[in-house]
Amino acid sequence: MYFVKKALALIIGSIFLSLGINLFLVPHKILDGGTVGIGLIANYLWGFNTGLIIIILSIPIFIFAWFHYRNYFYNSLHGMILSAFFIDFLSPVNHLIEIEAIYSAILGGIFVGIGMGLLLHFQTSTGGTDFIAQFLYARTGINVGIYILLIDSVVIILGGLLLSSETFYLSIITLLFIGLTTTLLTSRKGHVVAYE
Repeated sequence: MYFVKKALALIIGSIFLSLGINLFLVPHKILDGGTVGIGLIANYLWGFNTGLIIIILSIPIFIFAWFHYRNYFYNSLHGMILSAFFIDFLSPVNHLIEIEAIYSAILGGIFVGIGMGLLLHFQTSTGGTDFIAQFLYARTGINVGIYILLIDSVVIILGGLLLSSETFYLSIITLLFIGLTTTLLTSRKGHVVAYE
């Protein structure tokens, strides 16, 4: 029964994440952090499929994880593949909703946060730069959240420089709501997510 719940959470979480990106972030060129953010930058600048870029960027990370953090590899591979697939599969919906950019940033953050929260609740994720943060935490003992924040900040600043200052500010709002929503979903009933 647990595996059925986990499979459903993977699918529903990936769909929420993908809808958040396609319905709310893409229309206003707003970014998420990590490999998703880099995939979105490639999409906005050159029209590449975001999900495909996520997979390409994740390949060296997952190869490294296979040799050094096998649990992480197994826990995150399905989440990365499913979310990348749904991001590209649901990309046609990006013209369905037209709302002001600020509300799009907030709603996009909430949707992506729900998706991430569902994945993390079942100890899986979309992989990518989160693994780099986990690896650095294991080596240095510095909180993994600090590394995730630093990596996401680099992506957002890069996006702001390559795209626009509006992209930069709206992306900060989105990241804030992703963080808040994910925290609410994963801290419920004392639930703590950790990779061994």
